[in-house]
Amino acid sequence: MLRTRSSRAAPLRLLTDHDRDEALAVCDRDPVSNVFVSSRIRANGLDPARLGAQIWGYAESAQLSSLCYAGANLVPVEATQDAVAAFAARARMQGRRCSSIVGPAGPVSQLWGLLGPSWGRPREVRSAQPVLAISGPPLVPPDPAVRVVRRDELGVLLPASIAMFTEEVGVSPIGADGGAAYRSRVAELIGAGRSLARIEGGEVLFKAEVGAVTPYACQVQGVWVPPAARGHGLAAHGMAAVVLAGLQLAPVVSLYVNDFNAPARAAYRKVGFSQVGTFMSVLF
Repeated sequence: MLRTRSSRAAPLRLLTDHDRDEALAVCDRDPVSNVFVSSRIRANGLDPARLGAQIWGYAESAQLSSLCYAGANLVPVEATQDAVAAFAARARMQGRRCSSIVGPAGPVSQLWGLLGPSWGRPREVRSAQPVLAISGPPLVPPDPAVRVVRRDELGVLLPASIAMFTEEVGVSPIGADGGAAYRSRVAELIGAGRSLARIEGGEVLFKAEVGAVTPYACQVQGVWVPPAARGHGLAAHGMAAVVLAGLQLAPVVSLYVNDFNAPARAAYRKVGFSQVGTFMSVLF
């Protein structure tokens, strides 16, 4: 268990399944910003073996007040200034194990300011990523050709997913495992019925996934149109179809986008998304 010195009331500790309700209460203070961590806890609990990550909890006045998801991503949740300092100390002690730090811009900026001197130069810092949300019908007609991807279409969707990831993140998702982990994640979303696409003649013309779902919000990820098909409205009308599907899962559909991606931001505005926050990402 994580402890600071020997105090029995240590403010920083490793959370377990016994802390599930308290942890979710922290996440639910901002169900849109915290949808990723909340969905992971709801689906897997807090046991690191099931979750594939640790959840660090920070208490103030003996009450759990902040969280940090420490896995492939480092994600602060409702993190106060003191909590960020404690999370940074723990992260420095164990060394960098994540591929990114992502979350609300204020806490992530503070966290990176404390970790940067010891973790070294990142591959990229995206300091302003608008968090967008919509809770009503889209403002443009949905593309009737966008549908749930079938299980037998994994081989069609996977190349498009790899292209999207490489373009968006700047590196290929095909790692030392030959892409097995990424393929498994794509297959998992298809199996859950949360992967949507327009596929014509064996070619993906639009794709997106609902990557995280809670009772209060869902988060869209992996939105992509192949370069040759861009500029024809596929993104806006495709996203309208995704919004309608997302609203069947949760009352709010959200996503975050790079501030420099003007075409994507214009498409989301056309659909009816509005900004509700700002994320920051540090990529390694």
